[in-house]
Amino acid sequence: MRAVKREPGRREALNLRIRPEVRDLIDRAADMAGKNRTEFILEAARREAEDTLLDRTVFTVSPKAYRQFLARLDAPPKPRTRLRKSMQTPAPWG
Repeated sequence: MRAVKREPGRREALNLRIRPEVRDLIDRAADMAGKNRTEFILEAARREAEDTLLDRTVFTVSPKAYRQFLARLDAPPKPRTRLRKSMQTPAPWG
């Protein structure tokens, strides 16, 4: 995949073909979110693109760092006052 140089602040058009019922669904959701269609679509597409790329990111660490990471995952959680208080507080709906 080749890198493309972009001018800062420059915008480009993105044309989409979309079924009317899908456009209406997006418009309703955008309206409820207080955004216009373009803002809503761009935000959703950017979020999905970031998630897709992050899901495929590989972290390379030394064997020692990996063992330390696993040890922290396997260690029991430390008791925290706020968590203990939260767990003892009755739920507002119950």
